[in-house]
Amino acid sequence: MSSYVAAPVAPTRQLTRWLRSPWAAVLVMTVTFVLASMGFFAINGRDAFSLFVEMVLGAFGDTYSFSETLVKTAPILLTALAVALPARLGLISVGAEGQLYLGALFGPGAVLLAIDQPGWILMPLMLAGAMLGGAIWGAVPGLLKTRLGVNETIATLLLNYVGILLVSFVVHGPWKNPNSLGWPATVEFPSGAILPQFFDTRVHMGLVFGVIAAIVLHILVTRSRWGLGLQVSRSNPRVGATAGISWERNVIIVMAVGGLLAGLAGIAEASVIQNRLQDGLAVGYGMTGFLVAWLAGQHFLRIIPLSVLMGGLMASADSLQLYAQLPKASADILQAVLFIIVLGVGSLWPRKAVT
Repeated sequence: MSSYVAAPVAPTRQLTRWLRSPWAAVLVMTVTFVLASMGFFAINGRDAFSLFVEMVLGAFGDTYSFSETLVKTAPILLTALAVALPARLGLISVGAEGQLYLGALFGPGAVLLAIDQPGWILMPLMLAGAMLGGAIWGAVPGLLKTRLGVNETIATLLLNYVGILLVSFVVHGPWKNPNSLGWPATVEFPSGAILPQFFDTRVHMGLVFGVIAAIVLHILVTRSRWGLGLQVSRSNPRVGATAGISWERNVIIVMAVGGLLAGLAGIAEASVIQNRLQDGLAVGYGMTGFLVAWLAGQHFLRIIPLSVLMGGLMASADSLQLYAQLPKASADILQAVLFIIVLGVGSLWPRKAVT
C-alpha cells in the first residue's frame, strides 16, 4: 500500500504567493513612504536621515512622546472604524469628521442641560448624547441612500461642513461662555464630565472605547449571522432579500453605528483634550481615519496598529516644528504623500492583497 507524499511548494511559488499578500503591499508602501519623506526633507535643505530619526523619536522616543501618540490615536481609531464598517457593505463614507462634530455637539448639550448633576448621572448622559448625535449624522445619509438613491459619499461629505458649522454657530452664539473674553467656547466641563485618564497622562478612555469597538466589530462581522448577512448583501442584495436579509436596514445600521463611534471620538476630544466645546475641535481626524481605514483594507484589527502609526505621524509634527523649525503643516503634507502612495500601490497590487 503506497502512501502519497505531497511535493514541497517550489520556492518561486512561495515567493509569488508572498508578493501577492497584504504584507508585501504594506512593505512596499512603507519603504516608498520612508524614501518619499526623506526626499521631502531633502527638498527643504535638511539632513533627511536625521530628520526622519527625529520624527520617529518625536512619536515613540520616550514615555511622554508615546502617550501623546496614543492621545492622537484615539480619535483616528474611532473615525477609521466609522469608515470601515459601512465599507463592509460596499458603502464609501467620508463623513466621520461631521459625525465627530455632532457627537461633540450633542454630548456637551447634555452636559449643559444637566451641569449641576453628579458625575454618575452626567457622564452617562454625555456619552449617550454624543453617541446619539453621531448616530443621527450617520443614519441621515443612510436614509437618503435607501429612500432617495442619494450617493452616500456626496451626502456624508456635505454633512461634514454642516456639522462643523453647527458647532461654530453654538459656540459663537447660544452656548458661548460670557466670561470667555470673546473666545468662542462653552463653559468648562465639570469634573464629572471628564473622561477617565490613565498613568498621569492625557491618554483617555476614548482609546479603550476604540480598541474594544474594533475587537467587537471584528467578531460580529466575521463570526455572526449578521456579518454573513452583510457579505451577502454586499455581493448581491437580491439574493440577500430572498434570504430575508434587508439591504436597506443594514445600510442604515452600519451608517448609524459608524456615526456613533465617530461621535465618541468627538466627545472624547471635547471632554479630555479641550475640557469644553470650541471651534477647531478636530484637526482633520475624519479624513485621517478614512486614510487609515483604507490602509487597513477595512480590516478592523489591522486598524488598531495603523492608527497608532498615524497618531505617531501627527504627534511628530510638534517635534518637527520645535527642533527642525519646519512648519506644522509638514505632517499634513506627509499624510497626503502617504495617501497618494497607498492609492498608487493599491492600484498595482491584486485587490485581495490590500483589502
